[in-house]
Amino acid sequence: MQCFIYKSLKKDYLYLYIVNKDDFSKVPEALLNSFGKMEFVIDIELSQERKLAREDAGKIMDSLKAQGFFVQLPPQRETA
Repeated sequence: MQCFIYKSLKKDYLYLYIVNKDDFSKVPEALLNSFGKMEFVIDIELSQERKLAREDAGKIMDSLKAQGFFVQLPPQRETA
């Protein structure tokens, strides 16, 4: 499954995955507003076997099929 990844210029490590390049029509307006300005990062081919650094490819694919987008949140900071 092909997907296109954008990063938020407002918040570090916040990424949006979508099915069609520059087509944000399935992303809720409130979510788009929370991202602020975005920058295209890369397009990738996802598969169940593909290993990603911080997310499960299957989980992303499921979200893309169901919603048309996937949000990768910044990593959780551990509290001491």
